[in-house]
Amino acid sequence: MPTSSFPVDYQKLFHALPDNFLLIAPDAAATIVDNTNSHVGVSMKSREEAVGKPFFEAYPASDEASAATIRESHEQVRRTHQPHTMPLIRYDLERPLEQGGGLEERYWEATHYPILTEQGTLEFILQRTQDVTERYRAELRSQQVQRELAEQQERTRFILESLPVMVWTNLPTGETDYFNPRWLEFTGRSREESLGLGWLEDIHPDDVAATQRLWNQARDNNSELQMEYRLRRHDGHYRWVLVRALPRRNATGEVTMWVGCGTDIHDQKLMVQELLEQNEQQALLSDQSYQAFQQVQQQRETFYNLFMQTPALICILRGPEHRFEFVNPPYQRLFPHRELVGRTVAEALPEVVEQGFIGLLDGVFTTGKTFIGNEVQIALDRDGSGQLQRSYLNFTYQLFEEQGQKAGITVFAYDVTDLVEARQALENSGPDAR
Repeated sequence: MPTSSFPVDYQKLFHALPDNFLLIAPDAAATIVDNTNSHVGVSMKSREEAVGKPFFEAYPASDEASAATIRESHEQVRRTHQPHTMPLIRYDLERPLEQGGGLEERYWEATHYPILTEQGTLEFILQRTQDVTERYRAELRSQQVQRELAEQQERTRFILESLPVMVWTNLPTGETDYFNPRWLEFTGRSREESLGLGWLEDIHPDDVAATQRLWNQARDNNSELQMEYRLRRHDGHYRWVLVRALPRRNATGEVTMWVGCGTDIHDQKLMVQELLEQNEQQALLSDQSYQAFQQVQQQRETFYNLFMQTPALICILRGPEHRFEFVNPPYQRLFPHRELVGRTVAEALPEVVEQGFIGLLDGVFTTGKTFIGNEVQIALDRDGSGQLQRSYLNFTYQLFEEQGQKAGITVFAYDVTDLVEARQALENSGPDAR
């Protein structure tokens, strides 16, 4: 075989290899024979400080577990004469004094290769080391982000499942792809039966055409939808419900989904009709009163995208001390001058203490029994003046649990002050009032 006329300095060539190689003797101490310039750089230790010394004297392990992993890999190569890749290990490096000194946390992947003689005996162990610290930290950050995302999704699902109103979502094309338990409990149908366009089966036959027409119009125009129709309850009775659907748009304005919410207004609607029938000016008042009723409903039934845009007053009170953890915008607007989140009800709303509402919350948290209040009178300082204003609320206090333990109370309320005052005015203007 022809030989080169140029002599090759193989040690110099080895030093110049563009990778982190460490040459180790096969003895029990794993004595360092040589290393590449690249390895010198990442190890933060000069060649003179390492060559000729036992492995762990030259490069002390961060802990015994890491040392055991390295020893086992060395022994695997000695025994089998086959390459062996170690699992990821932490191996901290000591910075030179000129770089500030101290240990720098690092993570590595390493493979040990056998270098055999012509007779097949083990002459050296060649270690190829890769610094994967940044990749490892990126994976940890990714895992943390995934955990936080999963927690946020679970939190959103919990709130949607707990809201005492009917909630659903639609694909951009209009087919329904989700119903919360309140809808399914109301209709008595399974989610599979209701998805797509199956929900139309529960609309009163006389309302189907108008419902489809208004829904198609909103979908085609990507506009908000509000309407009333009669929905069949699980017992076969049809009940009037007020529904609203909102499109969700991405950064380019394209609709990516729809979210809708429905509220049973059957009793309120019948109540208004009965009051108007007793009035001598029914024809005029029917139109004016119902329009006023619808305006009030529109103001307090404006549903938000998923739960943040709902017109209902929603908050989550955490723990037995009833500390505000979540307050939606309509609830906060009741008290624009107050900071609610992070404070207890007694701290944030001292005027309700003597009105008995803390006792109601204590009762729900202690017994687990849901409290439903209809047209409950409450005096609130709404403008920060110290003057209490009379209001009326329909509200629900409902206990929620986490991991089988009592966690707090969800509050879902409507401000029905205008409705109560309108009814009182109608009653006062009837025949008996004269």
